[in-house]
Amino acid sequence: MAFKMKKYSLAAGILSASLLLTTACSGGSDSASGDKKETGGKKDEKVVLEMFQGKVEIADPLKALTDQYTKEHPNVTFEITTVGGGADTAAALKAKFASGEGPDIFTNGGYQDAITWKEKLEDLSDQPWVDKAFDGTLGPMTMDGKIYGQPQNLEGYGFTYNKALFKKAGITELPKTFAELEATAKKLKDAGITPFSVGYSEWWVLANHGLNIPFAYQEDPDAFIKTLNDGSGKIAGNEHFNKYFDLLDLTIKYGNKNPLTTDYNTQVTLFATGETAMIQQGNWIQPMLDKMDPNLEVGILPMPLTDDPAVGDRLAVDVPTNWVIHNAAPEADKKAAKDFLNWIVTSDYSKKAIAEDFKYVPAFEGIEGKGIGALGEEVLKYSQEGKTFSWQFMKYPDGAGQEFGAALQSYVGGKSSREEAMKAFDSTWAKLKK
Repeated sequence: MAFKMKKYSLAAGILSASLLLTTACSGGSDSASGDKKETGGKKDEKVVLEMFQGKVEIADPLKALTDQYTKEHPNVTFEITTVGGGADTAAALKAKFASGEGPDIFTNGGYQDAITWKEKLEDLSDQPWVDKAFDGTLGPMTMDGKIYGQPQNLEGYGFTYNKALFKKAGITELPKTFAELEATAKKLKDAGITPFSVGYSEWWVLANHGLNIPFAYQEDPDAFIKTLNDGSGKIAGNEHFNKYFDLLDLTIKYGNKNPLTTDYNTQVTLFATGETAMIQQGNWIQPMLDKMDPNLEVGILPMPLTDDPAVGDRLAVDVPTNWVIHNAAPEADKKAAKDFLNWIVTSDYSKKAIAEDFKYVPAFEGIEGKGIGALGEEVLKYSQEGKTFSWQFMKYPDGAGQEFGAALQSYVGGKSSREEAMKAFDSTWAKLKK
């Protein structure tokens, strides 16, 4: 499936799925749990919209965006909860619903995440912004022919790199294959530069973004996942997963000390301050980098599992997350929430902010990709050239990502072999599949 755009096209390999930081795990589907009682609302009734999201990178620009909406709509104010960190985000959202405080607007990754939360989601099929979405971007939140979420943006990731440090190490040709990436890491180390910023205390860095690569390398990822679901296929022994461990070994060998105690913020800080030359993250870290060093020159490299540049020189690009509305919120809240989501897509202020402040690669027509930052421009360039892989990790069974992460952390810590880790992946899939 391709995301067809008036100004550019993404590769046909993109299937859209997932959530970067927000959550890949179960959120509970008991429609009675955490539902607000409906209360009718008058036209100018004061409304407080409760928002919940998991991208710490956009906390400040999101606050500014909602403040502007309130300035234009004085009867609507916002209470925003931001909880980053994958499983922590999911747990916090579940806790809100369990306590009867389910937010009016929250984020959802689509596909399996959409299925998990379906009973909580408002049908948004009739909203004006639907016709402005690029083809393919609505797929993750489409169930039974109805649309339940608004795509926030497009994102891509690989190894973001520091151009100045590459130049200092004498690297003039960017690596497109595994062998070239290994040679690049050696050059950086020889120049006294730590090649990789490694934050493997975060399960999602390993299990979602990292492990997604061998899933995407399959000849037909959906067909491969089907074999895992019906029990006819296995991860253990699969060539692409074995090569992923080679890549993982490379980052550990040439990475910062204590990777299992290095969290996301520390990982990004090590990179932004020039202590490391590469980091496995994507264009979503642009606002953080700009805040720490607005003059930092960066780009994105692929995460190659092969020495074939035609295959290796690809980024993972997709729709990371979607805004959804709680279907049991008060009617006044739902009305205001729907108007806000439409305003995001149509307001001149918002369209500018989405690109320049959020640094988002837009998912809608009419929002120009100007000011999205160097990393967004790199994602856009790879997309225009059709050099992309799909995101598959939102198709994991609920809870599988965290268990995959634990197995990979055990491997990184030297407590298990790659063969044991891959067998653990298969056991997890067999246990959690539906």
